[in-house]
Amino acid sequence: MVATVDEAKAFLDAHPEINYFEILFTSMTGVPRGKRLRRHELLPIYEYGRFLPGSILVVDTLGADCEDTGLVWEDGDADRVARPVPGTLTPAPWLGDDVGQVMLSLYELDGTPNDLDPRHVLQGVLDRYKADGLTPVVACELEYYLVDIERKDGQLVPARGFNTGETPKGIQVYGLPEVEAHGEFFRTLWETADVMNIPLEGAISEFAPGQVELTLKHKPDALRAADDAVLYKRMAKGVALSLGIEATFMAKPWADRAGSGFHVHVSVADKDGKNLCAAEHPEGSELLKTMIGGMKDHLADCMGILAPGANSFKRFKANSYAPVGLTWGVNNRTVSLRVTAGPAHTRHVEHRVAGADGNPYLVLAAILACAHHGITQKTDPGPAVVGNGYAVAAETGATLPTNWYAAVDYLDKSAVLRDYLGDRFVDMYVKVKKTEQARFFEEVTELDYDWYLRNA
Repeated sequence: MVATVDEAKAFLDAHPEINYFEILFTSMTGVPRGKRLRRHELLPIYEYGRFLPGSILVVDTLGADCEDTGLVWEDGDADRVARPVPGTLTPAPWLGDDVGQVMLSLYELDGTPNDLDPRHVLQGVLDRYKADGLTPVVACELEYYLVDIERKDGQLVPARGFNTGETPKGIQVYGLPEVEAHGEFFRTLWETADVMNIPLEGAISEFAPGQVELTLKHKPDALRAADDAVLYKRMAKGVALSLGIEATFMAKPWADRAGSGFHVHVSVADKDGKNLCAAEHPEGSELLKTMIGGMKDHLADCMGILAPGANSFKRFKANSYAPVGLTWGVNNRTVSLRVTAGPAHTRHVEHRVAGADGNPYLVLAAILACAHHGITQKTDPGPAVVGNGYAVAAETGATLPTNWYAAVDYLDKSAVLRDYLGDRFVDMYVKVKKTEQARFFEEVTELDYDWYLRNA
C-alpha cells in the first residue's frame, strides 16, 4: 500500500511548526538512508513519489556501491521511484520541534514493487500466508547497549547513570536501580514512541552493564511490526544522542560480555483472529510444532540474514543466552526456538537466534518463510529438548554455522529461501555480503568499526 495525499495534507495542517522532513528507505543491510527535505517538498512525494537511484538497494553496510550486482554502472545507476509508507509520517522529536520523518518503499517506474526492497520481500512471504487464510502475529524484542559517547583509551564504556553519574558495574540482570539510572532515557523514549505511534512496552536491565531490552507489542500485521522495529532502532539511537549518550545495536560490542539479540515472537491466527498455536499442552498445537519444524530444519539457511556480519557470529557461544544449536524446547532459554510459558491462548514460539544488527524486514521474512514451509509440509520438529540445550547441541553435533562465510553459502544454496524470498533477491543479497566480506578483511579500519557500532 502507498500513503495517500490526504494523509500528508492532514499532517501539514496539524503540524504548521514542522518545516523539514527526513525521508528514509531501508536497504538490504538494514541501515536507513535518505534525504532531508523542506516542507514544500513533502506533498510531491505523495502525489507522484521521489526518484532515488536503484543502487541504494544494494549498497553495503558502510554505504559503498556493490558493483558486482550490476545495479551501478551497467544499469546507469538508474532511478526507481520511492513512495511513502502509510502511517509513518510523524514528528521526529529528537531532531527538533520543526522536524518530521516518513518511510519510503521502492517501486519500478511502471509502479510494480521492486523485488529487492526488503519491505516487498517480506510482503511476498505474507502473501503466501494470506493465500492460505492465515495471519502471522509477531512481536520484536531487541537488546542493545547504552554507552558513553566518549571512549576511554579507545574502548567502549557503558553510559553513566543520569541520576548517579556512575558507570554501571556488574551484570545486575533485571536490576531496578540500573533501569532507574537511565530513567530519563526511557521516559523520553516512551514519550517519543507515543508521538510516533510505535507500541513500545516495558524495559529491563539485561545481562551486562549498560545492556537493556524493550519489547514491541504483538501485532497481526508483520509488515507494520517490521516498520516499527526499524523506526524504533532509529528512534532509540536518536533519543540517546539527544541526551548525550549512544545506543548501539551491534551484536557483540564486547568480546567478554553478553551479545545483543533480536528475539521474534510468532504465532499464527486464522481469518477470525483465533490463535492456531493455542493448546493446553505446554508444547502447543500441532500447527505450532510444524512451524517449529520448518524453522528448525532451515535455521542454518537463515543464518546469513539472522547474523548479517562478521561481528554477528561472536554472539554464539555456549552458556551465553545466544543459542548455538538446531534445538527447540518449552520454557527453555538454552534453545534456539522456545515455546513460552503462559496461558493456553497465548501459546507461541520465540525465535532467539537473530542478532540486534539484523534487518527487521529480512529477519521476519526468513523466519516466517520457514514457519510457513513447516506448516505446508507438516514438518516434525522431533522431541523437545529438556534441560541444557547447549549440551544437547554439543552432544548431537546439531549446531549452527559458526562463521560468516559458511552462513552466506548456506543461504545461497537454500531452495526454500529462494522460493519464498525470490531468486533475484537471494542472488543480490549474496553478492552484497560477499563484497562486504572482501572489504571487511582487506580494508576495514577503526573508523569503519566505530561507524558500524553507531549504525548497526
